[in-house]
Amino acid sequence: MSDTLTLSAETRDRAGKGASRAIRREGRVPAVIYGNKQEPLSIHLEEKVLVKALHTGHFMNSVVLIDAGGQQIRTLPKDIQFHPVTDRPLHVDFLRIGEHTTVHVNVPVTFTDEDAAPGIKRGGVLNIVQHEIELIVDAAEIPDEISISLKGLDVGASIHISEVALPKGAKPAIADRDFTVATIVAPSALKSQEGDNETPAEGEGE
Repeated sequence: MSDTLTLSAETRDRAGKGASRAIRREGRVPAVIYGNKQEPLSIHLEEKVLVKALHTGHFMNSVVLIDAGGQQIRTLPKDIQFHPVTDRPLHVDFLRIGEHTTVHVNVPVTFTDEDAAPGIKRGGVLNIVQHEIELIVDAAEIPDEISISLKGLDVGASIHISEVALPKGAKPAIADRDFTVATIVAPSALKSQEGDNETPAEGEGE
């Protein structure tokens, strides 16, 4: 399960581009907390602390406690705007949630047991169709990742979402089809050899 992150913030009274630029010059990032049938709350965060949290790799699927104005607000990051050139964070949207609110999150997929997959041993290539899977899950049970074993899979094998063990209480947001998460495909060298076998040798038939 993802760890809960805590970020200190300060509330801000002024909005608008001018106010946001002034905040960024001070090394801080403007943000807003919205949802849960409450008024939006404008805040700003220390940029260095935010960047450190982003580098954990699972910021977007972690519950974030915002400590602002003496109150702790449970949130889930929903959107981050980055500068197109410098990649510095420019603005963050946080969604207010309850401790057991059902949320939609994108969770990264990892693959294990490649050494136990005959298809990989034969030179097959793992073709990842879904690098992340959107889950509907209790906010207190958000996983860091979804781990999928490749054990026993050969070239041509496909892994569908119905075959993936999801955390307790979690279900895929896409429920109307059994979508493919990954496949093991033949290497291009093997395909090339098969193609060569179908081509008549030089001079054949003359």
